[in-house]
Amino acid sequence: MLKIGFIGTGNMATALIRAIKTDKKYVIIASNKSNSKINKAKKELKIKTTNNKDLVKKSNIIFLCVKPKDMSEVLREIKSSVRNKIIVSIAAGIKISSIEKIIGKNRKIVRVMPNINCVVGEMAAAYSVNKNIKRNDKNIINKILNKAGIALEIDENRMDAVTALSGSGPAFVAYLINNFTNSSIKYGLSKDVAYKLAIQTFFGTSKLLKETKIKPEELIKMVSSKKGTTVAGLEQFKKLKINQIIEKTIKASYKRSKELGK
Repeated sequence: MLKIGFIGTGNMATALIRAIKTDKKYVIIASNKSNSKINKAKKELKIKTTNNKDLVKKSNIIFLCVKPKDMSEVLREIKSSVRNKIIVSIAAGIKISSIEKIIGKNRKIVRVMPNINCVVGEMAAAYSVNKNIKRNDKNIINKILNKAGIALEIDENRMDAVTALSGSGPAFVAYLINNFTNSSIKYGLSKDVAYKLAIQTFFGTSKLLKETKIKPEELIKMVSSKKGTTVAGLEQFKKLKINQIIEKTIKASYKRSKELGK
């Protein structure tokens, strides 16, 4: 039975724990410097709780779910007990090399960029590993992360692009849904109806593309009829150069991610 420790019990950690604990071959242990938060986690998640050092000693895999500003302090606290453990960091902007500088280059380290959709089991994540992570280690981490959605292995130097796409992406999509809703209200729909239709349209379209393997370009053609309503709307997309706006959005997020990682 694999023992997995979570240092930190914030929203992302809680979502991951909920997804992982459904598999009975994993035992979850958690810690948090806040007594109120750890008591809440213990009550709501029905998991064992302890302090950081004890957690590390009892766990095979340790998820570091703390704020980036607190990472150095936590790493220094546990560094003497992490030999042969797998360390998994979900802290934004913290590179594997930064972790290695504190706990050593001979430790097993995984860096994950999850996203908020983890809360509903639909996470779109990417992860990178250092040279000490062996094939079996990687298989274990992959299985664990994919319980909360999908997780793809990438080279760490691509992590800023992942941050821009799936890390920040939910906010960008929510922004679009909000604007689709508000625009539809102007033409007679109630806010409740517009919002429900907008959400279902985004959800249904994503599901259609995922399950049928239809390419976005194909779906656009399927919905578009000559001189029809869809074509009229798409012409505005082209006129306003929406593709360039989206590209600039991703670029800005990507650049900021690189800046924060320095």
